Amino acid sequence: MHEATMVVKLGYRGGAFSGFAEQKDPSIRTVAGELRHALELILRREVELTCAGRTDAGVHALSQYVSLPVYGDELDLEGRRIIHSLAGITPEDISIRGLFRASEGFSARFDALRRHYRYRMMCGEAAPVLSQGTVWWLRSENDLDVDAMHEAAQLLLGERDFKSFCKASSAEGISTMRCLEQLDVSRSVEAGEGLIAFDVCANAFLHNMVRTLVGTLVEVGRGARKPAWVLEVLEARDRRAAGQSAPAEGLTFMAVDYPDGALQSWDER
Repeated sequence: MHEATMVVKLGYRGGAFSGFAEQKDPSIRTVAGELRHALELILRREVELTCAGRTDAGVHALSQYVSLPVYGDELDLEGRRIIHSLAGITPEDISIRGLFRASEGFSARFDALRRHYRYRMMCGEAAPVLSQGTVWWLRSENDLDVDAMHEAAQLLLGERDFKSFCKASSAEGISTMRCLEQLDVSRSVEAGEGLIAFDVCANAFLHNMVRTLVGTLVEVGRGARKPAWVLEVLEARDRRAAGQSAPAEGLTFMAVDYPDGALQSWDER
């Protein structure tokens, strides 16, 4: 039977989801559960989904990619109608942002070259307004030293063992080596509100890695640690050496890079 891969690009507001991945209890609301339900109604069969990166409860996404094999007459379905159907079936906190066709055997996870995240936070005594629910509000009379955090961040770039920066229970029996390509800390204004943004890119991420990187850099920003301290954390290979895990609501899965030509618009032939 002729086969190809359907790839759905979607975004979601993570606040009301218990993460991307489905749970054993079907009553627990997940992004994958909602998307799978919609696709099964459209394709009239069971489907198995592969995502570019699992996000935890409360984490948002602008460009999550999900792949599934499709067969026979499914290859002739009109992309515009699939997108409209998915948008109609899925809840409002999921946004269907694109539909692509890839070769047989393509995997949204294993064919990804790198993933991009942005973490947003706001410091001060005034609560966020329009960005509420998508930033970490650090209630403080004192601002953070963004330059010091950025200096510390640059010390972590490259292929390194990030065992100190992932959830301890998830590091057992796996390689904790990752290649961190970008970790920039800067000031940003979004919807009229001043934020601190952490832009992160790597080939892949460990569980809670971005949030632990942010929590560790905040210790530098507060002046509690010098920038070089992050190298001591890295060398310790012990989660207890790092800072706190920043709250999930500030994290957004921004983008995924795939090889050139791997994805084409669904309706292209």
